[in-house]
Amino acid sequence: MKVIRRLFSWLFLALIKVYQYAISPMLGANCRFTPTCSQYGVEAIRKYGPFKGGWMTLKRIGRCHPWGAHGHDPVP
Repeated sequence: MKVIRRLFSWLFLALIKVYQYAISPMLGANCRFTPTCSQYGVEAIRKYGPFKGGWMTLKRIGRCHPWGAHGHDPVP
């Protein structure tokens, strides 16, 4: 199980890094929160693991829209 968690953590973090370095610069700064949703994802996955941290990241991305909240929202 430890190997699977480590593999998924690596995969999710790699996907976030690809987004941060390849896609995000083209889109510009659009996140309504600090830290940004992608940085929140990195912190959540490192702190809680790939499954809980990934779920927390998806919930955060779901809240990041023009009619949603904004401001400082750190990983709990």
